[in-house]
This record gives sequence, C-alpha cells and structure tokens, in this order.
Amino acid sequence: MKKEDKQPIVQTLERLFETNDTYYLVDFKRMKVAQAVELRKTLRKNAFAYKVIKYRLALRALGGKCPEALRPFFQKPTAIAFADKDPVRLAKILKDFSNQGKILAVKGGQVEGRLMPAERFDEVTKLGSRKEQLGKIGYLMASPLHRLMRTLQAPLGNLGILLGELKKTKNT
Repeated sequence: MKKEDKQPIVQTLERLFETNDTYYLVDFKRMKVAQAVELRKTLRKNAFAYKVIKYRLALRALGGKCPEALRPFFQKPTAIAFADKDPVRLAKILKDFSNQGKILAVKGGQVEGRLMPAERFDEVTKLGSRKEQLGKIGYLMASPLHRLMRTLQAPLGNLGILLGELKKTKNT
C-alpha cells in the first residue's frame, strides 16, 4: 500500500479515536465473511463503528495517546469496535456475538478513557447501562429523604386517626 493511500485511513482512524473515548480491540481471525457482515450490521444498527485495521496504521493514528499496556494488543489481525456513548451496550453485543460460536476474542481496550485488560471485559458486560446506573444512584439518594418524609408524616396521620376515633366516641 502506498503512502498516499494510507494517509486517508490514518486520518479516519484519528477522528474515530478522538470522538470515541471507548474502544475494544478484537481478534477476529476465526470469523467467516458472513459472520463479519452480520456483526457489522448489528453494530451499525446500534450506532457503533467497527473497523478492521492494520495495526501499524492504528498505532500511527493514536500517536502518543496509546497507552503502553495496549501496544502489545495491536498485533496480528485486529479489529476495533468504537463506542461514543454506551460502552456497556457495545461490550454486551460483542459478548453475545462471541458466544454464538466463539469466533471473537476481546484483547483489551479503553473504556471511557481508562485502560481495560481482556480479563476485565466480562465485568464490563455484567454492568447495567448508564441510564440504569444513574437511576440506581438517584433512587439511593432519594430513599433517605423519602423515609424521613414518611417518618415526619406518621405522627400527623396518627393524630388524625385519634381525632376521628375521639369524634366517634363523643357522637355515640
């Protein structure tokens, strides 16, 4: 491949690395063409990007931003799956696709700017989505206030019941 042909590829990869703070390095060597097309369709439908790359071009696109711990993973056939918003959803899609035939292996990656070794990939797939996590945090923050409100309302409710019973006894 000539140097002029490589330049647009490197520029495209630079843009992808700049706009997406999450990416997974994937080993795809056992994947058939039909499976690759199916994976690309699934990822595109969910607004994710998937690129099969030459690792030297990817390293050139990353430049000095590539963590040293990730450099060894840019060996042999490598594809990169990019996520800009929901890294957990992308991880779950890759995991489900891999479980269909053990055709993918995640080598490592970067999740929201933090290095993720392959051993931690299963942990990422077990997480809930960002919305679910924020919902849980909101619930946990509101729960003590809700309990305090019920505690403060209880004496007033009991006073109302007591007054109602007192009224009944005076009327009879």
